[in-house]
Amino acid sequence: MPPLLRALLILGRVSNLPTVWSNCLAGWWLGGGQTRENLFLALVGLSLLYLGGAFLNDAFDADFDRQHRPSRPIPSGAITRESVWGWSLGFLASGAVVLAFISKTAGFLALILITCIVLYNAAHKAVIVSPWLIGLCRFWVYVIAGAVGADGINGWPIWCGAALAFYVAGTSFVAQQGRGRRSIPWWPLALLAAPMFLAFLMNAGGFRLSAMCFALLPVGWAVRSLRPVFAAAEPNLPRLASNLLAGIVFVDWLAVAPQISRWMSAAVFLTLFAATKLLQRFAPVA
Repeated sequence: MPPLLRALLILGRVSNLPTVWSNCLAGWWLGGGQTRENLFLALVGLSLLYLGGAFLNDAFDADFDRQHRPSRPIPSGAITRESVWGWSLGFLASGAVVLAFISKTAGFLALILITCIVLYNAAHKAVIVSPWLIGLCRFWVYVIAGAVGADGINGWPIWCGAALAFYVAGTSFVAQQGRGRRSIPWWPLALLAAPMFLAFLMNAGGFRLSAMCFALLPVGWAVRSLRPVFAAAEPNLPRLASNLLAGIVFVDWLAVAPQISRWMSAAVFLTLFAATKLLQRFAPVA
């Protein structure tokens, strides 16, 4: 692979892109779906915002990476910091334009998401609450995707986006709190169960039973990913974080599973999960 292309893939953390697409699909379905042209534009716009945020992360962290992660693209000399700033701003601006083309609401929400992205990248090394900011970014992805659906923004993408935000924050806290320790505190792990509790609260009757069955997917995957923690072994934090991030696809599947065709949802979300795991081999998430 050409060095510059590999650097761009690593900077963009492209292994997480399928999880952004699953967020977008879930939010769109919860917002009423139907408007496929809007879905395509939302996928493009939100992907551009994600890439912009990923590049921005390395631009802000260049000095830190020179001391602690010299293999990252900027300190290794694969690309200049100025170029990364340019790529980042270009992605963010392009994403905002694409989303604004869908509707004024989507464009306005895109500006809120960009604000959260910038705040996270500027502060994530300095403030302990930064995992909540990255969770908030995923929340707005859900809301924007719901806004471009036929029914627009309603309670489903908001509440399901909030559950995903807790899951993502929990994943980030696990990586943050576990750094430099032999064991990880238990309290961040409780955040990973938020989607299961929401599925129980927001469904009734047969839908609740179906939701609880689907909840076994994200819960089971999280338990599998956390086996070193339960075994009191020293965890491999990059691998642990990668596995938990791949579980985002299962959280999205749980959000829409009781409402759409099981075969369709299985084909879509299992494909996105497989794509996430495959891409993690070529572009690490950190």
